[in-house]
Amino acid sequence: MKIAIIGCGSWGSAIGNILADLGREVHMYTRNAAQYRRISEKRDNPGYLEDFRFHDSIRFHRSIEEAIEGADGIVLAVPTAAVRECLKEIAKLDSSARIINLAKGLEQGSGLRLSEVAAEVLPENPYIVLSGPSHAEEVAKFKPTTVVVCSAREEDILWAQDLFSHDSLRVYAQDDMIGVEIGGALKNIIALGAGLSDGLGFGDNTKAALMTRGLTEIQRIGIALGANAITFQGLTGVGDLIVTCTSVHSRNWKFGNLIGSGYDAESAMEKVGMVVEGYKTTKAAYDLSRKMGIEMPITEKLYGVLYEGADPEKAVQDLMLRPVKHENEKIYLL
Repeated sequence: MKIAIIGCGSWGSAIGNILADLGREVHMYTRNAAQYRRISEKRDNPGYLEDFRFHDSIRFHRSIEEAIEGADGIVLAVPTAAVRECLKEIAKLDSSARIINLAKGLEQGSGLRLSEVAAEVLPENPYIVLSGPSHAEEVAKFKPTTVVVCSAREEDILWAQDLFSHDSLRVYAQDDMIGVEIGGALKNIIALGAGLSDGLGFGDNTKAALMTRGLTEIQRIGIALGANAITFQGLTGVGDLIVTCTSVHSRNWKFGNLIGSGYDAESAMEKVGMVVEGYKTTKAAYDLSRKMGIEMPITEKLYGVLYEGADPEKAVQDLMLRPVKHENEKIYLL
């Protein structure tokens, strides 16, 4: 089975090694000439993964056409902002391969989930999302990890389960695409908020509150969009929220922590050194919530901090001083 991976960042590299270890024929594409030379010669990936070496069988390409030729599956290991253009490139090559997306976000401007983007660009190709609490740094070291694969058709879910199942990677099936995508995208916003709280010097109580009430926001908009409420209690809801809000590997937590410590957004992004999905997702989710009339106070305050120059400490205080209400208000009944 030939699998093409588009993107040689940390997550694509970790998944590439998992697949190669399973005996899959793995071909990886990068558009970065310097990275291509480095990984071809040294078979490491500095700046993305430390103490890491690519599996000997993996082949690397600068041509996307060469990478996906004859592929049974194409893994998109690119940031949310690059997904549409990447799908357009695949569409030009008339591939019928299954598309497996690893990105977690909402498209800027349109507010579309990434499955909706894929349906616009490649409507005939089966679309699968792989999501869940899975930092690349740990997957790359074959530490026990559990994820979810989701698709519209059962045969594609089962295919993906078989494709990715490894001694260190347990793969569950899901059919709630809306819930999986909303949970995976919006937890990045809450992780950013958790990092900001830590950067301001607030304690565990504050972070626990942000995580719990953040989950309420995720559920609220997810259910309004048609998701199954129970999905948010699983790996792509609570699971992904926990790992992203608490892990030293979390880019979103690091970014938020820097904002809370006094950095502006541009400087914080530069210091993190990699794409922080929560930054753009905050704006996309804020715009979507206003369009739908959904109350998302944490997202709203973070939008103010990141895009309107609001004071982070006052934003937290404003959340604390909101009118008191019942905990379950407006979660399931909108």
